[in-house]
Amino acid sequence: MNAIAKAIDALNEGFGRLIAPLIAVITLIVLYDIGLRYFAGRPSDWAFDVTKMLFGAHFMLMAAYGLRHHAHVEVDVLKRLLSRRKQAVLDLLGYLIFFVPFIWMLLTFGWSFFMRSYSRLETTYGMVSIPVYPVKGVIVFAAVLILLQAIAIVIRAIQQLRGKTA
Repeated sequence: MNAIAKAIDALNEGFGRLIAPLIAVITLIVLYDIGLRYFAGRPSDWAFDVTKMLFGAHFMLMAAYGLRHHAHVEVDVLKRLLSRRKQAVLDLLGYLIFFVPFIWMLLTFGWSFFMRSYSRLETTYGMVSIPVYPVKGVIVFAAVLILLQAIAIVIRAIQQLRGKTA
């Protein structure tokens, strides 16, 4: 089971390191739009929509990487006072009570949100019609990555309860 957790960690680590630097591309597009506003007196037709969608996709795709590195919101102040075994129980309960319904909703509604957008070939409004459905598809892909990372965390919590070092 530890091999599965390590494989999931490696997947999310590699994917996170691949996606993280793309924030620079988003920054360059924002700078382009700002420059165009300043020098030409008007924004571009596409830059605002593209940066909004790319930032949303970037944020979602980095969620599993953040979960892997424990960069998510957690009550660490209280949790660190507990033994490792109690921390593992708290992790298991937290994932069972909060994560399972959340990920079920994200996958279920994200998929229908994507499929509705894809079936209509949804685009942005305005002169430049940018397809929206690929970004909505990122919701489902990011949910799968988050689910995989949660599985790795649960595996480690179970190992901790069994007395094995994770």
